[in-house]
Formats: sequence, structure tokens, C-alpha cells
Amino acid sequence: MGTVVYEGALNIRKAEPGDVPAILQCLREAFEPYREHYTPGAFLDTVPALDDLQKRLANMCAFVATTSSGEIAGTIACNMVGFGEGHVRGMAVRRAWQGTGLAAELICSVERELRAQGCSRVSLDTTPVLQRALRFYEKQGFRRSGKVADFFGMELIEYVKALAPGLDV
Repeated sequence: MGTVVYEGALNIRKAEPGDVPAILQCLREAFEPYREHYTPGAFLDTVPALDDLQKRLANMCAFVATTSSGEIAGTIACNMVGFGEGHVRGMAVRRAWQGTGLAAELICSVERELRAQGCSRVSLDTTPVLQRALRFYEKQGFRRSGKVADFFGMELIEYVKALAPGLDV
């Protein structure tokens, strides 16, 4: 997949190793307003230390949306977790770009990537604290799977979406 131009102001591309510090800053900015609602362990997993993020992204395909000046406005990552199934993790959009449609473009980027890898289904996990994200994912066609896990003392809700037409999730 090549670079996607987003409304002439942003480019969405695969992340490079040098992007990791800026990806971390994007995650910090996006999740800091919710810190008090997270347990310490859950927040640290969501906004990890730099070394931990580098290790995580070494096994994932990450995308970044960059401005014309090179600033990262948003990020998202995905990987295959089983035969035909992909998983999305680490989606964040900086405040100045929230509500612009960038998040939907980031989701489309990982869906294209996962389809190219042969995935017919994608999942993601989120917490009830992120009500705006829950509504967004549902608008993008994700549905609750019914699975709820423990996330460092918080509920973690699984959402799923079929990537191939006519498939049930």
C-alpha cells in the first residue's frame, strides 16, 4: 500500500522505527485526559514506556498520519492473531485532529493491511471509559463480541468486524 493523502493536509503511511517517540507522544496526548479513570497498570499498558512500545511495534504493522511539517497527528497498529483474524491496537488521534475523520481513515488503513494479509475478521479491545471511541467503533461497523476481559482491574470489551462481505463475526 502506498501513502494515502488525507484531505491534502495529512499523509497516512506505514510507521518507521524513527517514528516511535512521536507515536508515544501521540498516545500520551490522546489518553492523558482519561488517566484518572484507568488503573496504573492499564494506563501503562495503553501508554507504555518507549522501550516497551518499540518491542510491541516490532511485531505489529503500525501506521501514522503525518502533517506536512512531519508531525504525527494519529497512529494505529495491527497484527495477525490467528488464521484469518487480525487485531487492532494502539489507536490514537491528537486532540487537534479529533473529529476530522482521521480516525476513520486510520481504521481503513489497518483494514486494507489485514485484508492484504488474508484476514477476514478483525478485533479490537477498548474500555467503557472511552465512550466516544465505543460510538466511533460501532459507527465503523464493529460490534461487541460479548467477550469482556480483565484489563489490570478494568473491563476490556472486545469488538469484532467482518472484513469480507457476507461473513458473520
